[in-house]
Amino acid sequence: MINAKGRNMTEKILIAEDEKEIADLVALYLENDGFEVLKYYDGTEAMGAALSNQPELAILDIMLPGVNGLEICRRIREKHNYPIIMLTAKGEETDKITGLALGADDYMTKPFLPLELVARVKAQLRRYKRYNTGGEQGDVLEVSGLVLNSKTHECLLNEKPLSLTPTEFAILRILCQRKGEVVSAEELFHLIWEEEYYTKNNNTITVHVRHLREKMGDSFEHPKYIKTVWGCGYKIEG
Repeated sequence: MINAKGRNMTEKILIAEDEKEIADLVALYLENDGFEVLKYYDGTEAMGAALSNQPELAILDIMLPGVNGLEICRRIREKHNYPIIMLTAKGEETDKITGLALGADDYMTKPFLPLELVARVKAQLRRYKRYNTGGEQGDVLEVSGLVLNSKTHECLLNEKPLSLTPTEFAILRILCQRKGEVVSAEELFHLIWEEEYYTKNNNTITVHVRHLREKMGDSFEHPKYIKTVWGCGYKIEG
């Protein structure tokens, strides 16, 4: 099926939001941009669809009747690696950090501009396709005991598999591609998402790097893999 803009309507976006006006408005903007929208006002129904229907991306409000967005995020990550954007209430910093820890790729704080959310959806889909389905720099990277396969979204560390979210995989891939170089958090933002709305005070990269270290069994004080260069960024030695 082709929409009015000539775009194939094959990319499905799942929205789980119990505030009907917000859900309907976001759905309208996404549909106008050529996306197919799966819309749910209840967490239990949304979780069933998220696990069985496998959209290209999920937008999850944290506070939902039935099952909350954090639990849906956790359950998705047990089976799928497609991008997840969380919607949080203003000032709920703990919810944002928890969402990222459970495998979310990004979050937006209410109230927000629907056009910005659409921009973030597009950025996440571009990033996912670029860093999780192969690329011009090679499908397999090997650095310091790490092996990353972009076609299969598999990561091995010393022959043991690591379960990574799409954003964690993208960060690790960039650092491996540029082994020995320092990559700033701001540069990682732009390499992964390519959007100007990401600013230096956004701590998303910091949180993802921390979770990567935890999964790799790496020490912040004496890291073997991802090293912090204070005031500059992160690097992986060749």
